[in-house]
This record gives sequence, structure tokens and C-alpha cells, in this order.
Amino acid sequence: MSRLQQGLTKLNSISHQGTTTSRLGGGSQSSMGSMANIGQKNEELKRQIHAKLVERLDFTRVKDVNNNEQLRREVRRVIEALCDTENPMLSRGDRELIIESILDEVLGFGPLEPLLKDPTVSDILVNGPKSVYVERRGKLEKTEIVFRDNDHLLQIIDRIVSKVGRRVDETSPLVDARLPDGSRVNAVIPPIALDGASLSIRRFGSNPLKLEDLLNYKAFSPEMAMLMEAAIKARLNIVISGGTGCGKTTLLNTLSSFIPNDERLVTIEDAAELQLQQDHVVRLETRPPNIEGKGAVTTRDLVKNALRMRPERIIIGECRGAETLDMLQAMNTGHSGSMTTLHANTPREGLSRLETMIMMGGFELPLKAMRQQIASAVDVVIQANRLQGGPRKVTSITEVMNMEQDIIIMQEIFRYKQLGIDQNGKAYGQFEATGVRPSFINRLEAKGIKLPSNMFSERILMRD
Repeated sequence: MSRLQQGLTKLNSISHQGTTTSRLGGGSQSSMGSMANIGQKNEELKRQIHAKLVERLDFTRVKDVNNNEQLRREVRRVIEALCDTENPMLSRGDRELIIESILDEVLGFGPLEPLLKDPTVSDILVNGPKSVYVERRGKLEKTEIVFRDNDHLLQIIDRIVSKVGRRVDETSPLVDARLPDGSRVNAVIPPIALDGASLSIRRFGSNPLKLEDLLNYKAFSPEMAMLMEAAIKARLNIVISGGTGCGKTTLLNTLSSFIPNDERLVTIEDAAELQLQQDHVVRLETRPPNIEGKGAVTTRDLVKNALRMRPERIIIGECRGAETLDMLQAMNTGHSGSMTTLHANTPREGLSRLETMIMMGGFELPLKAMRQQIASAVDVVIQANRLQGGPRKVTSITEVMNMEQDIIIMQEIFRYKQLGIDQNGKAYGQFEATGVRPSFINRLEAKGIKLPSNMFSERILMRD
């Protein structure tokens, strides 16, 4: 029997004795007094019960509880018993609120738990202990959720980051992490954050969005979906470009479902978010330096190592620096069908960002040589944008062709044209085919992939 189970058994027996003999703890009589100021008294009662749990249980083993529903039920029974002994006059509603709040505090992420359970919440933004915002359906709104104080918020942040082997303290006040469901987490604490710790959570549901979902949301047209599927199955190299929060990772997750199940994939990320459904996937994650400044494993280190792992495709969550050149070389040396994302507002800016990131790595390559690497490695740039009012769209699918003198030639195949803003402040528009037939059609047909002959005819594909 684990120490946690022994503590539960002991606490159960103490709680049951308390119901027939005396109250647990010294402050229980006062909690039985007048019901005035019920909110404050419930908060005090919650703290008393929480303190008794902390006194008697081995919470270094709390990770075992998270993976064991039976132990979770036992903890709930103990809290129920303590509620009954501390204040048997509690109403059923108040009692249930206190029990759920303590369970969230002990086994979850405290005040954040209700938001994490809400499927309509896509972003959680904590600006200090008393200011919590969420994004719902593309719009920010303030919530009534609060933390007791900055120390309480720091405890929750530490609990999140420690679960994935990261740390956050005064010597390392910035941290990237993830939740168990893959949601991305960024935390900044004092002295860098002046008004208290700041926490940003980008939600990723346990069930990733499928192609049908994005089509229903009109993120792209069926013709665009057909072309993206064909490009992936034909092993074209794809870069997904877009701004912050535009859905790049969601799109990468969705498009990866088109990769055949018999291929060996290696994914490389700062904080593992991708949820690939294939059987043969090796997931790699970077590691920050330890407290002595040693032991860091960068994205570039992982890309180099991935080349020795016999991957058929390499998927980098996001290119940010020196690893860009290694990624382009991998695309050029037998790892066709690889994919990555980067931050840029247009496809042309995306290629410029690739050049900038190569130079950030300290490589003194001539401009023409860099552009030749990019033009020969990248086949398609998929541009995603978050429009006014919240809708996320694939606004362009562009082919990267070749070099003419010192310029990379690109041609847009499909695009989204915004026509205006409706009465709710939401952008609307239409998807269009530009009339350009991509030059990689022969590569698709060589792989046995045939697209409709009129698919690229200039026309309006779909309106919002």
C-alpha cells in the first residue's frame, strides 16, 4: 500500500471518529455559528479542510491520484467526511462547491479547472491573481475566476511546468510547457512580470479537429482540401505560415492525418502539442538548460539527430532559428514530405523569414545560395490568418516554383478574399481559384493522384 493510500485510510478513520466524538481541529465551533457572510466563511472552511488534507497526506504522490480514479474517489470521500465534521449545516449546493473546489486544488490546477473543462474556451489569459480572461468564439472576455494571491498563482504555475520537467523561478522567469491534453502553456513570473505572474494557455482539445470540422467552420473550401491532401500524399514539402493564434498547429495536426500510416515520422517541438494519429511516430521535445546553464537540447540538435533515425518525414512544430537551414537540407536530401510552421503574414514574407532565420544561425551564405536552398526545398506555402471578429481561414495556397536571377518565383493557386465586416464585427468574404494550374501536377499524377480537370479554373469556390 502506498503512503498516499495509508494516509487516506488513516484520515478516513479519524474523520469517522470525529463524527461521533469531537470536532476535527480547533476552529470548527466558530464555523457552526451564524450563517451571515456565507461566502467568506465557506472560503475559510475550504482552507481548513485543505490544511487537514495537507497535514495527513503524502502529496508528493499526487501524480498517482491523477492516474487512478479509485484514489480520486477516496480523496473525495475524505473531503466529504471533513465537510460533515467541520460544518454539517452546510447546504447541499455549498457543500458540493467546496468539495469540487478542494478536489481541483489538490488534484488539478485549482481555479483554472472550470475553464479547462469548458469546451468553448480556446485561450486562457491570466494577468496576475485577480485578472483572468478567456477567449470564446474569437472574442476576449473577463471571467470572475480569481486566485487567492500571487503565491497561489505561482503554485499552480509550478505544478503545470513541473509535470513536464520544466522549472520556473527567479533565475529562470520565463517558461514554455504543456498540459496533459497538449495545450500550450507560457508563464512569466516576477521580477520580469511587474504586476504578478502571467500565464497564457492555448487550448488544444483531447479530440483534435478533423478535416470535416474545419470544412464545417469554412476554414477552407473543399477544393483547397483536395489540393492539400494531394500535396501531402505526393510527398511535397509544405510550410504553414501565419500569425500568432491563427491556427497553424491545428492545421498541421489536421493535414498530418493524410500521411499514410506505414511511414515513419519524427516530430520535433519546443512543447509537444502535435497529436498525430499514425502508428509509427517518434516524438522529440527540446529541453531548456538546467540551473547551472547546462544540458540544453535545442531544436537544431534534434533535427540533426532526427536525420540519423531513418525518418521518412520530419515535422517541426515551428521553425524559429538556426534549425531552419538543417530543415531545408533535410527536405533536399531524401526527406520529402516534411512539414513545418513559421510566423509570417504572407507567403512571400514567409520565405523572407526563412532567409532571416538562416542568417540568425550565423551562417554566412550568399543571398542567392540561400534562396536556391529555399526554392528547391519548399514546394507549397499554406497561409493561415485570423481575421477580424475571430474567424480563422486558409487565405492562400501558393506554389514555390524556381529561381529567376535572384528572385524566388511563386504563384498563388487558391486565395481567400475578404469582402467586408458584418453587423457583428466579423469579417466575411469568399474563396477563389486564381486560374493558375500548379506545375507540380505532374508529380501528383506520377503518384497516381488525379484531380478534377476543372479544379483550377478561375472562379469563386465558396462564400461565407
